[in-house]
Amino acid sequence: MKGLNKLTTTELSVWVQQAKIQAQQGRVIDRIPQLSLADPGLFAVQICCKSGKSISFGDRACIFPLMSVIKTFSLLYLLEHFGAETVFGWVGVQPSDAPFNSLEQLVSDRGRPRNPMINSGAITLADKLPGKDASQRTFLFCQWLNQLAGCQLWLDEVMLASVRLTRSTANEAIANYLAQVGHLENIETPLDTYEQICCISGQVEDLALLGKLLAFDNGCISPQNRRIVNAVMSICGLYEASAQFAVRVGLPMKSGIGGGLIAIVPGEGAIACYSPSLDNIGNPVGAIAFVEVLAQELQLSVFG
Repeated sequence: MKGLNKLTTTELSVWVQQAKIQAQQGRVIDRIPQLSLADPGLFAVQICCKSGKSISFGDRACIFPLMSVIKTFSLLYLLEHFGAETVFGWVGVQPSDAPFNSLEQLVSDRGRPRNPMINSGAITLADKLPGKDASQRTFLFCQWLNQLAGCQLWLDEVMLASVRLTRSTANEAIANYLAQVGHLENIETPLDTYEQICCISGQVEDLALLGKLLAFDNGCISPQNRRIVNAVMSICGLYEASAQFAVRVGLPMKSGIGGGLIAIVPGEGAIACYSPSLDNIGNPVGAIAFVEVLAQELQLSVFG
């Protein structure tokens, strides 16, 4: 058995170069103007091990918005505050084979969001975050993450302005339908909260520190909630490609259209990547290629 701790910087640099070549097959998202400015050639990785060993490589100073990666941690936050029974009264845990912003699936599911990792589930959960309005909810959530993980995340107001300028009509339609079936009282606060938490930003090191919360017991998070979040990531974290990568990689992972990716090696550590070039599903091509080779070479799959 190899494991994350056996990784050398030499191996890392070779696998990063391979991943950067793979990333050329994707493209940077253009729907949000501020995100479209990212250099598709950027790549950063930070690995934090339980042993305390930390390895990083590439464009580590890059700042990027977590976008959908934050869904993992809003789920964790709500589980810690309200418990699994309450949270899964709001959303399900079924995988989705439709795009992450599909209204059709929500309608066919009669308004019950299929899981917390797609937009209907994440908007529903954004409405449950503690706080009197969207800004306070985002502030309290970000503060909780920073205190617990020792990271330095912050709300990128420029990115938020860009997101608001080009508000997703799909998300508006989802929120309208959720309100129609009685899951939301109004649509503005949940949408505003959702957009704000997606613009929580940091460096690849911040994302790796967040990942450590899910990788092993640290006395801060309930072990049961950690297991739940990792399980949901495994089956839902990469949208409709989740099952394919569960087989190929075998690690809980969550991606975001900002180019971030977190992969958890339970009991060992966390792998965080930044690679803004995406495939047609919305997953970062280079980051997934990197984690795939890492998992295979170091025999990291949770499935033995």
